[in-house]
Amino acid sequence: MASQMNAITWRRSMPVPSLTVFVALQTLDILTTLLGLQFGAREASIFVGQIMQAGPVAGLLLSKIFAVLLVSVALKFKRPRVVVFLNFWFAAVITWNLAMILLRITHMR
Repeated sequence: MASQMNAITWRRSMPVPSLTVFVALQTLDILTTLLGLQFGAREASIFVGQIMQAGPVAGLLLSKIFAVLLVSVALKFKRPRVVVFLNFWFAAVITWNLAMILLRITHMR
């Protein structure tokens, strides 16, 4: 009985997946990545780094298409937690991008 209550509590405590947040985070990721590249930062992801050999914008757009496909599949198979996880993941990526931009700016002085 206690394990069932814990499972119910866990489900209730999960944030609701938000596609609006997902789109906003994807946009911020593109902007902060491009800004970081202009300041001399490098792409940390090996996967995205390989795709970006076709060009920064083309590589970012391809990686965003992949992210949208992943969310679409997650929603199709009724796995909303994947969307929540990706939102947290991209929030962390954007934080990392901003930290790298700040580091590059402070080293330029």
